[in-house]
Amino acid sequence: MLDFLSATLSGNPPQVTGGETPNLKWHWLDEGVLMLIPHGSYSQSVVLSAGIHGNETAPIEILNQLVSDLLAGKFPLAIRLLVILGNPPAIRAGKRYLTADINRMFGGRHQNYSPIDEARRAETLEQRVGEFFAADLQSTRLHYDLHTAIRGSYHTRFGLLPYQTTPYSATMLRWLKDSELEALVMHSAAGGTFAHFSSEFCQAASCTLELGKALPFGENQLEQFSSIITGLRALAGGRQLPGRSSGAIIFYRVVKSLFKQHADFKLWVADDTVNFTRYTQGTLLAEQLSEHYCVEHEYEWILFPNPGVALGLRAGIMLVQMDESELKKI
Repeated sequence: MLDFLSATLSGNPPQVTGGETPNLKWHWLDEGVLMLIPHGSYSQSVVLSAGIHGNETAPIEILNQLVSDLLAGKFPLAIRLLVILGNPPAIRAGKRYLTADINRMFGGRHQNYSPIDEARRAETLEQRVGEFFAADLQSTRLHYDLHTAIRGSYHTRFGLLPYQTTPYSATMLRWLKDSELEALVMHSAAGGTFAHFSSEFCQAASCTLELGKALPFGENQLEQFSSIITGLRALAGGRQLPGRSSGAIIFYRVVKSLFKQHADFKLWVADDTVNFTRYTQGTLLAEQLSEHYCVEHEYEWILFPNPGVALGLRAGIMLVQMDESELKKI
C-alpha cells in the first residue's frame, strides 16, 4: 500500500503511481500530489493541503494518516479528493522554506520571483489544483489549506478566510464551527496565499486552517486537534458532524497589515507575544522611516507578528472583532 508521506519524502515517484481499492481509485499526479476518486457517486471536489511551510508538521501528519486510513479501507471515501504536501524540499529539510515563502507566490505572483524551486512549485500547484477542479464542473468546490503558526496563540485552532467579493459558503462556515474552530479571521484584501488562489481563480470555498505551533515530526500532540481530525474524516466520508459543543466561535476582520518597508523597521512587541494579543487604542506598534502605526480602534488584536521578515513582506496583521452577521453567506 502507498505510504504517501514516505513516498513524498523519498524525492522519487513511487514505483506504482496508481491503484484501486474496494472503495476508491488513487493516482500519484506529482511529487506530494495524490488524487483519490470514490467508486460511488459524489457531489464535492475537495483539496486538502499541508506542508506549504515545511516545518509545520502536525497538518502533514494529519493528512498522511487520513490518506493511509482511506487506502486501508478504514472508512469509505465519499468525495473527489486531491491531497497535497506543498513544499517537499522544505519538509525534508525541516525548514519553513528554503529560498522564499511559497505562500506569498500564488495567483501568478510566482512570476515576480527569479526561477527558484519554490516559484516553480507554486506554479505547479496552481496547475494541479486548476486541472482538478476543471475536470468536474458539477461538484461543489472546497479547499482547506492546513498550517501551524510560528508562535503560540490564544486560539489554538483558528482559520483565515480569503478576501472575496462573493459571499462565503454557509456549508463551509458550518463545518468550521462544528469542527470546534475557536476563531475565524476575514481578510480585507487579496493576497498570495494558496487559499486565496483557490478562492479567486477556482471559485472554491476555501480557508486557511492554523493548528497550534510549528514543531518537529514526532513532537506534535495531535489530540489537541481531535475535533479537526474528526471533521476532516467526516468530510471525506460524507458524514454530518454533530453540532458545536464548545463556546461560540469568535470572528475577526483585518484592519491593517504591517509591512516591513525599511531596514530600520521596528515592531514594538515582545519576542514571546502570542497571536491574538490585545492592544488598546493609541499603543505604538510599528515604526519605520517616516511612518508609524498606533492602534486606531478601542481594541486591536495582533496576528502573525514577525519583525524578522524580509523587506517588503508583512510583519504582522491587526484585527478587530466583528459580528458573524457581517459575513455574507450563500
